[in-house]
Amino acid sequence: MELFFELEIVYIIIGLFILAVTLFVTTRDFMPKVAFKRGMGAVSLILIIMISLHFLITVKRMNGVKEIFNEGGTIICENKMRRTISRSVLISKALGWSIEGDNFTSKDVVRDFHTSRCVDYSPIAPEDVPK
Repeated sequence: MELFFELEIVYIIIGLFILAVTLFVTTRDFMPKVAFKRGMGAVSLILIIMISLHFLITVKRMNGVKEIFNEGGTIICENKMRRTISRSVLISKALGWSIEGDNFTSKDVVRDFHTSRCVDYSPIAPEDVPK
């Protein structure tokens, strides 16, 4: 449950804002009396589905990244600290990286990278590029 809130807290806050707007709109005098129940129910259901799907997709990608890393593959992670030309960093065991929980760590790099911000780095072969 801790991982869910760690990954989805921003989307939960956005969802609460959307529910507050829905609450405000559906309780106006010009709206039908059933608008509150229908509006809050429908918006709540949509938000729950979207946040849950996002969480499941993110966890699946995180597990895939960990598996590829443990097999010796290369991972590419988003580097939000550095806003220059190189906005990503390559991570692999061969480059001195290790994994602790959900974070990639290295003694040579100041910050850790969370697996939720990483993807598999498999260069596309020229013959696989659509023409």
